Amino acid sequence: MNKAKNQVLIVDDEPDIREVLELTLGRMNLETRTAPNLDDARHLLQEFNFDLCLTDMRLPDGNGIDLVRHIQEKYPYLPVAVITAFGNMETAVAALKAGAFDFVSKPLDLNDLRNIVRSALRVAQAPRQPAVTSGAAPVGAGKLLGESPEIEKVRTMIERLARGQAPVYISGESGTGKELAARLIHELGPRGDKPFVPVNCGAIPENLMESEFFGHKKGSFTGAVQDKDGLFKAADGGTLFLDEVGDLPLPMQVKLLRAIQEKSVRPVGSQAEIKVDVRILSATHRDLHELVTEGHFRQDLYYRINVIQLHIPSLRDHAEDIPLLAEKLCTKLAAQLGITPPRLMPEALDTLKGYAFPGNVRELENILERALTLCNGSEITTQDLQLPEANPGHAQERAALADDESLDDYLERVERAAIERALTETKQNKTAAAKLLGISFRALRYKLEKLGIE
Repeated sequence: MNKAKNQVLIVDDEPDIREVLELTLGRMNLETRTAPNLDDARHLLQEFNFDLCLTDMRLPDGNGIDLVRHIQEKYPYLPVAVITAFGNMETAVAALKAGAFDFVSKPLDLNDLRNIVRSALRVAQAPRQPAVTSGAAPVGAGKLLGESPEIEKVRTMIERLARGQAPVYISGESGTGKELAARLIHELGPRGDKPFVPVNCGAIPENLMESEFFGHKKGSFTGAVQDKDGLFKAADGGTLFLDEVGDLPLPMQVKLLRAIQEKSVRPVGSQAEIKVDVRILSATHRDLHELVTEGHFRQDLYYRINVIQLHIPSLRDHAEDIPLLAEKLCTKLAAQLGITPPRLMPEALDTLKGYAFPGNVRELENILERALTLCNGSEITTQDLQLPEANPGHAQERAALADDESLDDYLERVERAAIERALTETKQNKTAAAKLLGISFRALRYKLEKLGIE
């Protein structure tokens, strides 16, 4: 028995475009139906069960975004790809914001079109039950833990974002789990079987950035002893996650914007461009809008990567999840150490729930890892947690201004103490210390030089 063909709705008022699309999709063994306007499209949507909709932006009785919104409301699991005029990124971004799966520009690149159709059909055929597990999932299984309304809201948003291809900007304090959210968006979407490539933009030396992102040809600069694929090429077909995107220098921001808009990169030393198909997810703990206002981040790049924003709440904003998170993290950490998980005493849990966690879930994990080392093996007490407020060793760091001390001197003293403590806790690992402090590696390196800390 032959499998029924996938059905695609084509909406375009130009007969020539409809014919090209019908021929192209027909060769992909897809069944097509066409509509020259919005009204006919709505009637066909009522009559047939489509797996994909391709719509032009300009239609006689409205525009493609009107149709995207209609489908989002009436048929939320039907992916829509919008055909836009060449170079009109504002329209493309508006379509993505409205809920379009992706866009393709005129004149049509048939390879791009086929890739978008294949991705969209994988979304249409995916199971339609919630896929982001709640608190019952084990830590380390790529799950988002928590049962609070705040985390449930994030889970719902991740499931929705996974169905599209729009760039997503993930905001939130350091240590909240922004990379985990990005991985889930990738894994639950049509690119889940392709590479997920995370890159910390603050950890790449500025003079190597172009080569790291776009690759280079042998001999293009001193030390380029062989051809190298860049991060975009490594993520081809999958997802590129730009962590700490706010740390990108302005010259690199220009090149990144072009790569995203053109869907192609030019390796250093090459005359030819390489087509790449990547979904861009980005994150930073900094206020990106403020960086735009200050002139440190390009407004056009900001609007291109911030099509949809996902905010990850700080741990103190869903403190009711702390006991669950602590138990699961303890189980994971104990398994890594090859020991039986000790019991978290009720007073220890109460202490954790009352702590502000400036470093969020990452800090909770660090605290529990230390507590596992200090505890008696069967239970973790408040004393084993060694929270900063309870540690007299940090009293000087929290002291008020001395009588003869300026505000600048006081802030420098607090900053120095915090950095030295982070370096001690991470055994002088600067990358780990930067994460603990909630700043980029580059920012920590600058502060170490400024404060004269070896």
